[in-house]
Formats: sequence, C-alpha cells, structure tokens
Amino acid sequence: MSASHVDVLLSLWASTLARHGDAPPFADHKDLYDMINASEVGDIRWQSFEGNYTGEKPSTNPPPWMDTAYDVWFCDPCLSTSDHIASTVHRDERQWGDFMSGNWAWDQADLIAEDLQTIGSMFVPIMLGSDKMTVSVTMRNNEYYPLYLSIGNVHNSVRRTHQNAVVLIGFLVMPKTTKEHATNTNFRKFCRQLFHSSVAKIFESLKPAMSTPEVVCFGDGHYHQVIYGLGPYIADYEEQVLLACIVRGWCLKCLANRENLDEDALHRCRDYTEALVEKGTLGELWDDFGIVGDLVVIKGTFKDHLVNWVEKIAAVASFSGLRCFPQGHGFKQWTGNDSKALMKVYLPAIEGHVPQDIVHTFRAFLEFCYLVRHNIIMETTLNEIQDALQCFHCYREVFKTTRIVLTFFLPHQHSLKHYFHHIKLFAAPNGLCSSITENKHIKAIKEPYRCSNHFNALGQMLVTNQHLDKLAAMRADFLRCGMLHGTCLSGLIQEHPEPKTEPPRAGQAETTTQEEGIRARADDEDVETDDGPKVIEAHLQLAKTPQGKKHAQTVAALAHELGIPHLTTVL
Repeated sequence: MSASHVDVLLSLWASTLARHGDAPPFADHKDLYDMINASEVGDIRWQSFEGNYTGEKPSTNPPPWMDTAYDVWFCDPCLSTSDHIASTVHRDERQWGDFMSGNWAWDQADLIAEDLQTIGSMFVPIMLGSDKMTVSVTMRNNEYYPLYLSIGNVHNSVRRTHQNAVVLIGFLVMPKTTKEHATNTNFRKFCRQLFHSSVAKIFESLKPAMSTPEVVCFGDGHYHQVIYGLGPYIADYEEQVLLACIVRGWCLKCLANRENLDEDALHRCRDYTEALVEKGTLGELWDDFGIVGDLVVIKGTFKDHLVNWVEKIAAVASFSGLRCFPQGHGFKQWTGNDSKALMKVYLPAIEGHVPQDIVHTFRAFLEFCYLVRHNIIMETTLNEIQDALQCFHCYREVFKTTRIVLTFFLPHQHSLKHYFHHIKLFAAPNGLCSSITENKHIKAIKEPYRCSNHFNALGQMLVTNQHLDKLAAMRADFLRCGMLHGTCLSGLIQEHPEPKTEPPRAGQAETTTQEEGIRARADDEDVETDDGPKVIEAHLQLAKTPQGKKHAQTVAALAHELGIPHLTTVL
C-alpha cells in the first residue's frame, strides 16, 4: 500500500474514532514507518557492493560497459537464515515427499555425523532461486533480477503458499550495452563472471557456518547447533546454463553429447570437470564437452515443443474447471496457469483431428506430468513415472516419421530422463518448482514497485521489503508471546464479562420460557418432543440470464456442433 493510501486509511479510521474521543495509533504514514523501523525484531538491513570490469581495456574508445559500476543489493544470508529458523509460522513403503526425505539430505547428515567437530549438529540446506522479470512494459529501467532463499527444513506445502518460507535476499545485476557490443565475447564473459562473483560475495558470511557449527535460536525458544549447506537452485534452463557454466544445448546433469542426447551417459561430477578444465583447451571444452572453461523443467517440454508441433487446437465445449482457448495457443507470454489449463483440455481437443500416435504421445506425457506433481511419491509411483516416460519416447517417433521434426535432441525433453534420479535425491519436485519464485514476484517485486513513485524505484522497493519482513517477524513474535490469540470481540468479552443473573427471591414466582412451557405440556400429555437441531428450509432461485446464440441450445444441435452423431443415444 502506498504512503498516500495509508494516510487515507488512517484518516478514515480517525473519523470513526472521533465521536468516541479516541484516535488511531498512528497519525500518518511517517508515524507508522517510524514504528516499524524502531522494531528490533527481524531487523536485517540491506547492503550493497559494486562490481565492475577489471580486464584489459582498449586504449581508445572502450565500450561503455567496461567503465560502468554495477550495484548489487543483498541481505546477509546468515542473518536471514537464522531469522527463518527462529520463525514459528512454519511447522512400510519408502516415500519421497518433503525435501528432507530425499537421499541427498540423508547423505549430508551422514557426513556431519562422521566429523567429530560437527556431530550432533542439525543440517539446514539452503535453497536458492532466481528469475529475471519485467514489472512494467511502459517504464524505463523496469527489469529486475531477484534472488530468493528458502531452507529445506520447511514442508513443501508451506514453501508453496504465500507465507514467509521464501524470502528475498538480493537483486542481481543485468549489465546493458549498445547493440554493437551485445555479442562481444568479452562482454558475455563479463556478464557470466559478474553473476558468479555476486552470488559468491552475497554468501560470503554463510561460508564459515558450512564447516563450523553455529548456535541458532529455534522457534521453540531452544538453541541448537546447525550446519548450513547449499542445496538445489530453482531456475529455468537458461539460468541453469549460466549457473553450471555449460554451453547452451548441452545437458547439465550428464555427459551426453548434444548431438545425441538420447544416449545413456554418466552423470557430471566436479572432480571430472575440474580435471577437464585443467588439461583441456577452451576450444576443446566448448566443442567436445559443452563446458565454459574461462570463468573463475515440464512447462518447457509441453508448451515449447509438443504444442508447437501440433498446428491447431480444436474447439472445446464449456465445462466447469476448464478454460477455453478461442484464439488458439498464440499467447504473447505464457504463465504456469496457462500451461496447466491447456494441459486439461488439449488431449480431448486433438482427439479425432490428429493421428492416434500423437494422441498417445500427449497422453503418456500428461501422465508423466501429473505423476511427478504428487506431493508424496512412493516406489510404485516411481515405476509408473518410468513407464509413462518410456511410452512417451516410444510414441513421439510419429513426429519424426511425419517430418514435423528432424531430431529429438532437446535439453528440455532430455531432462525428463533425470527425474527418477532427482526425486530420490531431493524428494517430490512439487517443492522445487519454479512457480514458487514466480509467485514470490508478486509480493516482493510487483506490489512494492507499484507503491513506489517509479523514479529510482529500487531503493523504495528495498525499504518496502524491509518493512514487510519486519512486520512478518513481529507477527511471529506476537504469536509466540500469545498476543494474537482470539479476536478483538473475544478480548473485549474477557475484559467485560456479562453480569451474573441473581436467583429469584423468596416468594417470587419463577418465570418459565416458552420452550420450558412446551416441554412441561409435553410431559403431561405424554407427547414426544424433538430435541434435534432447528432447521430452516429456504429456497434460492438465481436470476435468469440470457445465453448467447453462439452455442447449441438443444441436444441435437450440440451433437452436430461437437461432431458426435451418437451423442443423443449416449445421453
């Protein structure tokens, strides 16, 4: 809420209290902000550092990006994680559900138990996510690169909700340059180096606690030793390429060549990559192994490939819970909700309009999608996921035989092969979906931007996010102290209880209520009374609204519209 709106709300509040000779707790937005800033609960200040190009520069007319200083803003991840842990808001057959049920967390716990210095410490995995975004297409300098943090100890359901399980800890930099220098090799290298150097600088304070236990206060008021560890990073393929220093078009997880991604290959490991970087040349690393050596997920497959391989979406009749796509699939910008809605109607839409093997391809892939979305994945579910993937690989050959595509060597589709292994390592993918960071954009970026005056908005957005974090921490502290139990009405009733009724005086006839009189007469007349709940029957009739003439009004017309001649017989 902007400052002007806060003032209007406080004025309305003051007008309702004036008749009682009272006033609201805050005079205006400045008074409110001063109170929030004075609170020491959740007080994590924003910090910044500068990044600039330090390589060789041309002697004359160097590109502008070489002389520009880039500001990176961040919150101390050590303090953010400690505050996250202290919050009280978050609470036969092998099952993989929440992140801590995966094998990777168990393996890290085994390593902690083997070290005498860290034995007995609690493992706190750090989960990161970043996603470039644009807040407004009509304003200048409106692109932001937020960095988010969460911990793996909270439940997946909590991380997916709009609570403070995912926090904003930084704004990364997107260097800009002129069109003539945009494809320059040095500029691209500088962008990659700036990204990795910024992330390393932000987590500099957390590095000591990854090997030496740190004492942290938990939500129950007790102190425990913890060891931090960097866990999964939530990002789309383009950012994964940047993170892993891999050439675009290669797989980040295995050593499969980009010319034949369907072949089985060993998983990448750090020791092997470091040995290649040490022995090989930059050209060999780039061409033969897909490694960028000069540096110190479902929506993609469904929307980017399968939908584009089928020319037209057939018309679908209106039905509760389903969306219609009257303009086909020509969206300028896709969202996760668009993809999910299209997945619901796509299969019946193409039935009868495309070869049957294409329908089987979509059916197998959709089965795979819905299985990996389960909140809890069991061993039998893993086998079903593998079966669905094999069917998908079998039936998709129809796109090659019909000359729609020439090859299936696509990183998005190839990544499906690694789901089986990743589910065992990191548990259900439902808690590591990129939609988590996309949803966080609304509260952390878009709404604070709208509350700003749009001039040098980043500084105002930082202050707004700091206020929101402090309010969330204060609410958690108030809950822990028992200050938010009940409602205003229940608190008023406790302060002013109703007076007790005095017993009738001697000689005064006791009055009986109508219900007591009825019960007395029922006893005298030996009549049964119904002690059940009182039920009032009511009938509600909605106003009739005219229906458009674009759709069929009779069963016969509907059968003709849908192209199902035997519909009347079925009904």
